Amino acid sequence: MSSLDKILEASAKHPPAEGVTYQYGTAGRMPLQAKDRRKNLAKMSYKEADRNSDVLDSVVFRCGLVASLRSRSLGGKTIGVMITASHNPPVDNGVKLVDPTGEMLIASWEGYATEMANAKTDQELVDLYKSLAAKNRIDLNAPAHVVFARDTRASGSRLAACLTDALVASEAKFTDYKILTTPQLHYMVRCINTNGTEEEYGEPTEKGYYEKLSSAFRLAMKNKKPSGALTVDCANGVGGPKLVELIKYLPPKDESLDIKVVNDNVLNPDSLNVECGADFVKTSQRAPPSSKAGPLDRCCSLDGDADRIVYYFTDKRGLFHLLDGDRIAALAAAFLADLSRQSGLAEILNIGVVQTAYANGASTKYIEKDLRLAVRCTPTGVKHLHHEAANFDIGVYFEANGHGTVIFSDYARKHIATHEPKSPAQRDALEILQALLQLINQAVGDALSDMLLVEVVLAHKGWGTEEWLGIYNDLPNRLVRVVVLDRNVFVAEDAERRLVTPKGAQAAIDEAVKKVRQGRSFARASGTEDAVRVYAEAETRAEADDLANKVAAIVKQYG
Repeated sequence: MSSLDKILEASAKHPPAEGVTYQYGTAGRMPLQAKDRRKNLAKMSYKEADRNSDVLDSVVFRCGLVASLRSRSLGGKTIGVMITASHNPPVDNGVKLVDPTGEMLIASWEGYATEMANAKTDQELVDLYKSLAAKNRIDLNAPAHVVFARDTRASGSRLAACLTDALVASEAKFTDYKILTTPQLHYMVRCINTNGTEEEYGEPTEKGYYEKLSSAFRLAMKNKKPSGALTVDCANGVGGPKLVELIKYLPPKDESLDIKVVNDNVLNPDSLNVECGADFVKTSQRAPPSSKAGPLDRCCSLDGDADRIVYYFTDKRGLFHLLDGDRIAALAAAFLADLSRQSGLAEILNIGVVQTAYANGASTKYIEKDLRLAVRCTPTGVKHLHHEAANFDIGVYFEANGHGTVIFSDYARKHIATHEPKSPAQRDALEILQALLQLINQAVGDALSDMLLVEVVLAHKGWGTEEWLGIYNDLPNRLVRVVVLDRNVFVAEDAERRLVTPKGAQAAIDEAVKKVRQGRSFARASGTEDAVRVYAEAETRAEADDLANKVAAIVKQYG
């Protein structure tokens, strides 16, 4: 039986869900949505369909075929597949593909994944598989290599079996890493593809991951010690057991970092992301109800697949303070700029920060005015930030939700590795920079790696959370969701900060913003539902709320 016949036969076991369409999303993952039109009313509502694991068997199978094709198109390089829905509820799931460098799948192949996922019949799927191979001049008999993993969701093992069916049918060699964090899977892919080269990234095992982070953390700390313990909320997800394992490799807590792990119940999949985790904290602007942290205790929360992190604390008055992705980016950028100057590399290394329009205006002003670093703004989605960050020698990028990392260019890595220090102070700074090259997961946002980076910076600065909070004052802001008949009417430009259509809408928004002190607002169409998201910020909470409501009214008028 030919591989095409095998794919046809295997596909019949995983028929697509009726009335559901799929789209590869801005986070590099395959979300889905139900068709809800008068001529074709789906059987399930959007809310029920959004990344619901019950309708993902076919899409995971088909993404397996895409992974095989992608590997063959690159001469057999290893491609990764991660089964996760990140911060979404436990009943949901999703799938993402990882390119050989450990970065997210390139945009052109996202389109292929979307086409494959939406093929209506088995024969249409096979025909599309053949046409994509022909279009990209792919030899279907060439070797293909795929590695995959999943988070702790109950549906993960079933979806992994769907993926395995595709890899067997398409005759790809594969390795199942079972349960990993998303960043660990990205790490594995990069390690495998750089093994034996000058760019060798590390040992492609879970142990290798822990050893790399722990060794780099020791070197970067230089015998510094953070003040107080760190409480880590693991969202009852995969980050819990992986953090517990990582702690075994770190220096003893009395010598270095005292970590208290909470919300690590992976035995009950239904507790994943429920009233805990990074998205809950960011959205609710409060600590998880299960938190027992006291005033000024340093806390952080991961998301369900451990690729996001936010910090927070309550002050002596009991007020909650969030230290989100904007704050992490500012902290990391300031430290890297200091190290660059102290090591004697400032003249040759270009450092910049990449944000989205959702970044608080006060953080942008601090980075540009106080740190004197360049800031670039991109559309929402880490794939956009990652691409833009690569234009700097050292590019720091974080979304406000806590997803981000730091990228070092080949030029930066070379000079950091070979620079000759001219004083003991330069040598110390250079050694810390060299350690950060190993500590930071440059392939993708990694909550565990980012957590250790934050702890290194705070230890060297001798700061607690109050000092970190004090570097700038956030402008009050408000985010409003406005339901519209057709989100496609709302087309934006300038990194989604200005509407091109409907005509007249942006002019009305501009007039509303002019009347508010330190006002800023934008409206952008949702990527997954017929809704428009309105963001507004101003000098006071009342002004921010009022501006958001006025812009929401403008959107309703035109939508």
